[in-house]
Amino acid sequence: MPLELILANVLNGISYASILFLISSGLSLVFGVMGILNLAHGALYMAGAFIGLTAAGYWGNFLMGLVVAVLSLGVIGLVLERLFLGRLYKQFNEQAVLTLGLVYIFANVVMWVWGPWSKIGKSPAILTGAVSIGDFNFPIYRFAIIAIGLVTFVGLWLLQDKTKIGARIRAGMDNKEMTSGLGVNYGLLSTAIFILGAIMGGLAGFLGTPLVGAFPEMSMDILLLAMIVAVIGGLGSIQGALLGSLIIGIIDTFGKAYFPNLSTFTVYFIFIIMLLTKPTGLIGRKQI
Repeated sequence: MPLELILANVLNGISYASILFLISSGLSLVFGVMGILNLAHGALYMAGAFIGLTAAGYWGNFLMGLVVAVLSLGVIGLVLERLFLGRLYKQFNEQAVLTLGLVYIFANVVMWVWGPWSKIGKSPAILTGAVSIGDFNFPIYRFAIIAIGLVTFVGLWLLQDKTKIGARIRAGMDNKEMTSGLGVNYGLLSTAIFILGAIMGGLAGFLGTPLVGAFPEMSMDILLLAMIVAVIGGLGSIQGALLGSLIIGIIDTFGKAYFPNLSTFTVYFIFIIMLLTKPTGLIGRKQI
């Protein structure tokens, strides 16, 4: 197995892990802070992809697509949280039914507006081209995705672990009622976290379009991987989301490259082993 081929797959895995981190960290935070298992998180990822592609095509500008995707998903997240999910704290059966219904609603809206065809995004002109590493070329856009993932991780880590808002978030994860009793407006905090999670889902969706494209069935595919990442890393943990994303991203990439018929099995095998040995995740919190 040539060393350069291994390096190429590692880099591809890390770039894919960056997309997984963006969506799984939002899913993990929403569950940790709000006690909401949002099965519609993959649908937000899909919405960000299609809305961003449409905006980028209309203005002929990748950055405009990014801005519109982020703003649109922020508004959608606000509407979903205020009208529906904010009322279902730790009501897991109701959450599952409602958010699964939202998945089908989003999927049908996408089919109605954009049709059943797959679409592929174009990377911005400044990020076209590739960097030569030995005998293979690695796209600059994938390096940019890795950088965005790292910057996002640092920002979320600083927010959660080094700020007063982060202290309130951590306190609410352990005991929402006591945190509210101490005067923290936990409802407003939960809304802000849900909007942030929706924005990150939409951001991941649009940034991923030059890599994996956009298609109506993408929401469930990415949701399953995001949930696996969140469980492996530990729900409510930013560091865990990053670690889980790297594990799944690299394993999935190598599996598709060398064992395409077993690639899905390898990911789920890791998931099953984690549930049996450490169900709280690698860096999970004991209380959520």
